[in-house]
Amino acid sequence: MKTSAWALVLLILLAMAVLAGVTWGSAQLDMGQVWAVIRHQLLQHTGLASAAPDAVLPHYQIVWMIRLPRVLMAALVGAGLAIVGVVMQAMVRNPLADPYMLGVSSGASVGAVSVLAWGVLAGVGLYAIAAGAFLGALAASVLVYLLAQQRGRIPSARLILSGVAVGYMCTGLTSLIMLTSGQRDLANALLGWIMGNLAGTQWPALGLPAALLLLGTAWLLAQARQLNALLAGDETAATLGVAAERLRRQLFVVVSLLTGVMVAVSGAIGFVGLVIPHVTRMLVGTDHRRVLPIAALMGAVFLVLVDGAARTWFAPMEIPVGVFTAFIGGPFFIAMLWRGAAREDR
Repeated sequence: MKTSAWALVLLILLAMAVLAGVTWGSAQLDMGQVWAVIRHQLLQHTGLASAAPDAVLPHYQIVWMIRLPRVLMAALVGAGLAIVGVVMQAMVRNPLADPYMLGVSSGASVGAVSVLAWGVLAGVGLYAIAAGAFLGALAASVLVYLLAQQRGRIPSARLILSGVAVGYMCTGLTSLIMLTSGQRDLANALLGWIMGNLAGTQWPALGLPAALLLLGTAWLLAQARQLNALLAGDETAATLGVAAERLRRQLFVVVSLLTGVMVAVSGAIGFVGLVIPHVTRMLVGTDHRRVLPIAALMGAVFLVLVDGAARTWFAPMEIPVGVFTAFIGGPFFIAMLWRGAAREDR
């Protein structure tokens, strides 16, 4: 199937997943009720409708103020984490690389929790948490990169071990900050956030991740040919006129920015950046001009559906979405390890 066909299929699936995600919940709604609220709000924002009709009012809060922004945030975060995973796997030439496994998400958590617990970067205002998460993600990325280097090269095994070590350090530091903040209520709230939680998402929170996702994806698509060369190795990239180290430094900044913002709004959601890139490459090949947009759409569909399952399967109790992605990503990671070991034995 052509890339355009896959894109159309995934766009349709995303629309269906968004509608299903808004419909699912403790208060079960039908598609007609959901569409009535959405249609009225769209007409109202364009000036074609004024007061809400009686049929819409009972479900306005549930559909428009609670569920729809959360579902859209799940789509943005899923797309962002999938793109980050694609880039990281090309950047370090390791199929097991993703922001969670390499400690980048944990570093972002340290930065975000520092802002919440100690008021660091409070002068930045609304974007303080995102700024803190970005700085934490960037620091973790740089540390993993430096630890993994060995005589100018980055062996795969050393990279994974460095990422796991930095991830554990950052997780411990996050726990220490929570316990010593002196704010018991904050510690309880942060516990769910660290496991990945989209509950409580409001419309104003969508602006920053949406803007950075669009800008970051556009920039990465412009670098698609260089990413293809980087995936083939530094020597091959050099023969094609690609400055591998300079490109890699730029990619680290972009990846850290995207990861930091996504972690700031959703917590640390693991394995999306590991699973989605592999499935995407099975469908459309390895050319990043095709992989990046398809991975974004697939990541969006995936996380919308998983978040819907996290909200409804154990109702009335809600499970953090990061717990569900771990159940999916863990077996996938083990399968990747077995597959790599089988290749080495041949």
